[in-house]
Amino acid sequence: MDPYLGYEIAGAVIVAYLLLILLLGRAGYIAPNRAVSFFGPALMIKTQRGRAMIDRWGRFRRFWTWASDLGIALAALAMVTIIVLLLLDAVVSLRIPASEAPSVQEAVGLPGINPIIPIGYGILALVVGIVLHELAHGIVARSQGIGVKSLGILLFVVPVGAFVEQDDADMNAASRRRRDRVAAAGVLANFAIALVFFVALSAVISTSVAPNANGVGVAYVQAGSPAANASLVPGDIITSINGTATTSANLFESSLADTTPSETVLVTYYSESSHASTTVSVVLAPSTTVKGRGFLGVAVTFLTPKELTQTLTSPLSSSNGPFVGAIDWLVLPLAGLEPMSGTPTTYFHLTGVFAGTDPNTFWIGANILYWIAWMSLLLGLSNALPMIPLDGGLLFRDFAASIAARFKKGWSAVRLDEFGARAAIVSTLLVLVLLAWQFIVPRLL
Repeated sequence: MDPYLGYEIAGAVIVAYLLLILLLGRAGYIAPNRAVSFFGPALMIKTQRGRAMIDRWGRFRRFWTWASDLGIALAALAMVTIIVLLLLDAVVSLRIPASEAPSVQEAVGLPGINPIIPIGYGILALVVGIVLHELAHGIVARSQGIGVKSLGILLFVVPVGAFVEQDDADMNAASRRRRDRVAAAGVLANFAIALVFFVALSAVISTSVAPNANGVGVAYVQAGSPAANASLVPGDIITSINGTATTSANLFESSLADTTPSETVLVTYYSESSHASTTVSVVLAPSTTVKGRGFLGVAVTFLTPKELTQTLTSPLSSSNGPFVGAIDWLVLPLAGLEPMSGTPTTYFHLTGVFAGTDPNTFWIGANILYWIAWMSLLLGLSNALPMIPLDGGLLFRDFAASIAARFKKGWSAVRLDEFGARAAIVSTLLVLVLLAWQFIVPRLL
């Protein structure tokens, strides 16, 4: 079978799509004054429906003004944080070999392209994040007296986004502060969605999930190894070796560090199949990586079941500190612990109101909560980048103009806006260089 068949089919579908919209465009069915218009290679499908709803929600001007001012502050903080991280990443990129450099796909936060984002959960989370992001733009725009012309979706073979089209004349006539409130509304919405779904996930996990034992989760057992001969299987939890508790991956490794080949050790573990703890004598084999060291033959998860529960419920209270806890929560997909399915789910049992619920169904629901929170956080941070035409780019343009106004009292409004626009172009180019740096530089050194 052709290994590139999937790519060939996708390419053929995209070519057919482009030919179709080209023919429809020449026939006059796609035009700026019609319900369907071009947005680069994508199509904007517009509708007037929904404007009345946005008008109703936008009536609470005081609340939306307060909320969007908070959004401006959060977007500015996120903007600075991301730039600092990109600069640090650029320094790290000078020291890593080409084999460890990230792939281009990892920089694209789209399901099906980024290898760590699952297609099903990713698409659902992306739709939720984008739709609410755009609705927030529209609601805040109306609260600031800026008109909304239409709503709709962006289509490129499949729906890839949503939009709320503000009135350009109203936006241009609005003060910088009012424009910034509209721009920051989307970032604020994504951060709010991430927080709401994180809290929902935390509440569900903390009240309904309990580890089967306090130890390290067995993720893999090598065939023919001492562990396999002792009947350990993925899904078991090793709680101690020679009486030393293995309540973390580091303790597990240290418990085997001083062992030797042919040494007999006592391994206590919770068996996923018998639902009981048992202790077995295991004769260690020679290690293939460390000369003179004993070899058990298992791979364990980097977070124990107890630590994983803690990470999903309250990462900032991690025993390793809030920063490490937050990073652990973010990198669960890289560690194969999100979406939760298969072996990792067998480390736990359901309690409370979900006791007796089918575990597969429960974890699908929990995964949905996690991915909506994760993708919304990613969308909020990405849109805070000072790049045109992202929300962060529009905010940076006005930030630059406002700063210039403090030092250049004689500049006209037009000149300030021109300065802000040039600053936004410079920041866009800088971000593009920093993004490309981490992929290109390690491969050149």
